[in-house]
Amino acid sequence: MDGITTIGDMTLFTWRMLTWLFTRPPCRGTVLINFYQVGALSLPVVALTGTFIGMVLAVQSYSQFHAIGLDSRLGAVINSTLVKELGPVLAATMLAGRVGGSMAAVLGTMRVTEQIDALTAMGADPIHYLVVPRFLACILLIPSLTIMADFMGIVGGYFYSVIILGIDHAAYLNHSRDGVTGFDLFSGIFKSIFFGSTIAIVSCYRGFNCEAGAEGVGKAATTAFVYSFVLILAVDLFLTIVMNSIYYTIYPNGTSFL
Repeated sequence: MDGITTIGDMTLFTWRMLTWLFTRPPCRGTVLINFYQVGALSLPVVALTGTFIGMVLAVQSYSQFHAIGLDSRLGAVINSTLVKELGPVLAATMLAGRVGGSMAAVLGTMRVTEQIDALTAMGADPIHYLVVPRFLACILLIPSLTIMADFMGIVGGYFYSVIILGIDHAAYLNHSRDGVTGFDLFSGIFKSIFFGSTIAIVSCYRGFNCEAGAEGVGKAATTAFVYSFVLILAVDLFLTIVMNSIYYTIYPNGTSFL
């Protein structure tokens, strides 16, 4: 019963947020501050994570491809996996950990110290002032973070495959180009928008409904990340099924990496 109540409460929370978003967008200054915190400050960790994931994929895949004499095809698998799945999911995971937890902690602290109640008393809607800018920052900047994760993962995979493993440079790039389509890139970026909205809604909701005390703030930050991560994976599964159905409708023969 508590789960159903939470889902209903979160739905109403989302509806109020969307109503403010489309009827009276937030002021430019508030949005830019959140853009900086969500986007610029997340770039280093997203870039570093993407680089190492690309290298790990090269390490894990090389032995299997080398055993069947398809070393040069490694780039197609690495880059396709990054662009379609790992890039968007990893960028969203980093955003949920670094930004989502912070959002829940900040809003939770404001709830505990009655700052949110003070905003209401002054005639300002706290959802319009606090939630809408954070929601906009997440959905507008996570595509850029996803592209950064994709790019750095491709660079990391290329570096380990070509420089360290000695795979032929031209063959690696040619197969990488043939193995990744524009639809793959679009699919990953499209999914990232839903991931960003999930992170913003869950994190802000947990912050607004924070329990009293320092323990409540910590619990809100933790649950915001855990719920966001689980929902990211669930949304990813659903969207992957939908995007694959669309892809095979447009391209009935599909493509082959090998």
